[in-house]
Amino acid sequence: MKAAFLRNINNFNLKINNVWTLVFLIPLSILIIIPENFNSILIFALKALMGTIPFILFAVSLVAYLKATGAESLVSKAFKGKEVRTIFIATLVGGFAPFCSCEVIPFIASMLALGVPLSAVMAFWLSSPLIDPPALLITASALGWDYAIAKTISALTIGLIGGFGIYFLAKLGMFTSPLKDQNRSSSGSCCDTKDPFNQELVLKFWNNSERTKIFRDEFITNGLFLLKWLSLAYLIEALMVQFMSAQIIGSFLSGDGLSSIVIGAFAGVPAYLNSYAAPAIVSGLIEQGLSAGGAMAFLVGGAISSIPAMTAVWSLVNRSTFIAYLTFGFGGAILCGIAFQFYVNF
Repeated sequence: MKAAFLRNINNFNLKINNVWTLVFLIPLSILIIIPENFNSILIFALKALMGTIPFILFAVSLVAYLKATGAESLVSKAFKGKEVRTIFIATLVGGFAPFCSCEVIPFIASMLALGVPLSAVMAFWLSSPLIDPPALLITASALGWDYAIAKTISALTIGLIGGFGIYFLAKLGMFTSPLKDQNRSSSGSCCDTKDPFNQELVLKFWNNSERTKIFRDEFITNGLFLLKWLSLAYLIEALMVQFMSAQIIGSFLSGDGLSSIVIGAFAGVPAYLNSYAAPAIVSGLIEQGLSAGGAMAFLVGGAISSIPAMTAVWSLVNRSTFIAYLTFGFGGAILCGIAFQFYVNF
């Protein structure tokens, strides 16, 4: 079963991994169709990207260090003890762990297989893709510290809501067997990693050639990943600022009403926007009339899940667990959007 969902992700990635092609074709199309706008759009995108380069370097260095040292194994120690205490710890660990919605899947599978309560797993599951130190800095760079801090608080809040929601529902006899039956065959994928609970911690990794290679490979891979998505994000932002009228945004997302927040919570799902690319997109939307609450809901909802993440989750857990994951995730995104809109208006 695991092999099946990994194949689904691989098939989907064949479609989305042509981002570099889009990054090349978008400026080329602008140059051919509307050459008078080429310079302004390209300069806008390049300036925004160059301002983010320091954050990219920090992000990839941090993730590469965690991978090379095996520090991911420390996560396992956070899920031992009484269930209520474990929910709080899992939320904190997830809120500051640099795992995207794809990378977190092996941890979910391992924790559930080891018998970690679903409540703690759900807390980690929901909070981890939302924020981490690099994403915090990138969000602050694009949107300001109010958004970055609010998103961090949202990650912790949604983690706790999901964790304790599962905790109380489990008392009623629900979620007794969250995992689907699955084999353990491996497959090449961004989700295909070694068991994160069985890695030795070696802080001075540079004395080990294998770990040094891991650091180098992770640095290059994640660096290209961030550069790819942020390049596309800033090009899209430049296009929106240049061409998207405030009237269009106003009729769809703008305003302080609940509808803009609800739409914002779900709008990021089909776009496959991660925590690194989304802030630049949201920055452009805010300039065109997106409300603060809608922006926060977009940031949170888009990071919680996407089409490939949903595919992976659907193949990993049973239907009730999948529905709970979406309900707590997007319900929490809407609540956080409402709270942030209230904060801004106040």
